[in-house]
Amino acid sequence: MNIPDSVLVVGAAAGGLSTVEALRRKGYQGMITVLGAEAHAPYDRPPLSKQVLAGAWPPERTTLRTPERLSTLDAEFVLGDPAVALDPRAREVRTASGETLRSGAIVVATGVRPRTLPGQEELSGVHVLRTLEDALALRADLLAAKTLVVVGEGVLGAEIAATAKGMGLDVTMAGPMPAPMAAQLGQRVSETLAGLHARHGIRLCLGAGVRRLTGEDGRVAGVELRTGEVLPADVVVVAIGAVPVVDWLETSGLRLDNGLVCDSRCRAADGIYAVGDVARWHHEPLGRSLRLENRTNATEQAGAVAANILGADEPYTPVPYFWTDQFDVKIQVHGTLPTGAQVSIVDSTEDGGRFVARYEHEDRVAGVLGWNMPKQVRLRRQEVVDSHAAPAHSSALTSN
Repeated sequence: MNIPDSVLVVGAAAGGLSTVEALRRKGYQGMITVLGAEAHAPYDRPPLSKQVLAGAWPPERTTLRTPERLSTLDAEFVLGDPAVALDPRAREVRTASGETLRSGAIVVATGVRPRTLPGQEELSGVHVLRTLEDALALRADLLAAKTLVVVGEGVLGAEIAATAKGMGLDVTMAGPMPAPMAAQLGQRVSETLAGLHARHGIRLCLGAGVRRLTGEDGRVAGVELRTGEVLPADVVVVAIGAVPVVDWLETSGLRLDNGLVCDSRCRAADGIYAVGDVARWHHEPLGRSLRLENRTNATEQAGAVAANILGADEPYTPVPYFWTDQFDVKIQVHGTLPTGAQVSIVDSTEDGGRFVARYEHEDRVAGVLGWNMPKQVRLRRQEVVDSHAAPAHSSALTSN
């Protein structure tokens, strides 16, 4: 394999930056260009829904590297100029400003964008949370508000609800699932999480979808559920998931299906790779494709892609990992938590306030979850590793 004389990374968040750092760490000396849609230097997103929103961190603390550190990477950062088209054969990317960038290899790291509700752009006081500007605008609105409705009961919605409650707001969480993070954690643990939120005073209006937003004089006034109930709100946050930023790839001829589809090497075509939230790749031990939206995967996948650009030709086979902090609880998950998995508590304190849950599916330990038990869940991770090493079950050979 020929090592490319230049690499273009499209996306200047954690995944893109980690790709550059991994290339340099592995000795790559060619030209590297980083193209970013936002004007900011690379910054971290997990603190936005917690420390930044709460005011515990100033915005600049989210910056991932100092200007001095970035300069040591010997990379050109082209910021505030989104990519609008890719020609994979010519390995050219066209930007919104009309510039064309050519490179020997291209890494797509464009991430995701929040889903929205119909009509929300017409009402002030309705927010999503993805960027630094989103977090600062939401914080400003919350400081002047009394009531917040969070539409969405997933990871982001639950974190925002917990943070806003800590700021003193009257918080209601709405969504179609029966408990916070039910789709991510399963019934047993999500019910425990529901109890945590309820004990802290969050009103849970779950199990019913949202019909529409209501407004008065151009500002949001409430959220109408499909049951007909209207939840009054000074501010609304819409946290109903995200979609991969692949619209700029629609004319590329690359396969797009819930992300940029890649092989087990995170390669979408010859010389074209993907990293982070936008990448949907084939996970060989699991026998299916995955797309993961978390900070840990962005960093780990960047290292694998950098190695493959430099000729490693190795599959990317991580044990997925994510965490979330809500109130005084840290939830950590190693592996996957499939729907229908058998859940058992394998470690716990006498009062049950801290525990580790094991998720077994198709005769495998698919994942382990720690509830304020970081050391114990890290030790239990080995059970997931051992299951990954076993031959894949035939019924698992499907795409998600």
